[in-house]
Amino acid sequence: MRFRHSPQVWSAFPELVCGVLHATGVTPAVDVGPLLARHADTARARLAGGPEGGFPEIQAWRRAFTRMGLAPTRYRCAAESLLRRFRRDGSLPRLHPLVDLGNALSLGYAVPVAVLDVDRIAGDLAVRPATGDETYLTLDSGDDERPEPGEVVFADSAGRAHSRRWTHRQSGWSAVRDDTVEVLVVVEALHDGAAEMVPRMLAELSSALEDGWRTSARTAVLTSDAPVFSTARAAAG
Repeated sequence: MRFRHSPQVWSAFPELVCGVLHATGVTPAVDVGPLLARHADTARARLAGGPEGGFPEIQAWRRAFTRMGLAPTRYRCAAESLLRRFRRDGSLPRLHPLVDLGNALSLGYAVPVAVLDVDRIAGDLAVRPATGDETYLTLDSGDDERPEPGEVVFADSAGRAHSRRWTHRQSGWSAVRDDTVEVLVVVEALHDGAAEMVPRMLAELSSALEDGWRTSARTAVLTSDAPVFSTARAAAG
């Protein structure tokens, strides 16, 4: 499987820093509570100084959404949505330890983190403008939608969209479940300082996988000059 951003995305957003992680041996029976608490404390401390809309990481994504023709306070990146929910409720729901850890990293670092079940991805996965023929399964209601032509999506070789509006919302199709074994994690940031932050996030996630799941991960930071992450699948897709 290959993961990449299209040339159109790199051309429009040259400031993008993307980290990718691939791991197998994932199970739902791991306690990540201390890690979640640490990132929750970080987010809580930052939010005490003002709402998430003022964070430079979130402002960078708001500018990106504006450049894509999206109202940035109607369509928010996933990290902003998580921070808003956390500020309102004081906590996030527990779903699966790896998803919970991805959400915690997103809270603590204020950038989107997507955790996808590799076995639910057909062929390669690209972040690219939609053709309008892709199908997207909503995470909450389970309804099928069609992204608008030109909308940036995560799309696989079968034409299934695994996100809407780039980092706005992930698909229910490739969401991690209790029987998930193999995952692809994508971290995307656009702010000043992202080049230092993203590798740090990958290292932290890799360490958590090794300590909690006893599995090693393969990681890479993608650039416009090296835009492709390739990995052999461990499970039949």
